[in-house]
Amino acid sequence: MELKAGDVVMLKSGGQPLTVAEAKTDEVLCLWMGMEGDLFRETLPLAVLVQVEEDEDEEEDEE
Repeated sequence: MELKAGDVVMLKSGGQPLTVAEAKTDEVLCLWMGMEGDLFRETLPLAVLVQVEEDEDEEEDEE
């Protein structure tokens, strides 16, 4: 899986979407907003992540 900054991923075990801030060979720096509006940042191994597919409807709304 090739990731780049701005891609959206999730933990394979589930949870909320995470935004890729930086992708390296085997680890990814992810950012996400907590339920209270706090910003979280964590470096995670690539093996625990799955890329989230963007809906075509969302892409059309942005245009």
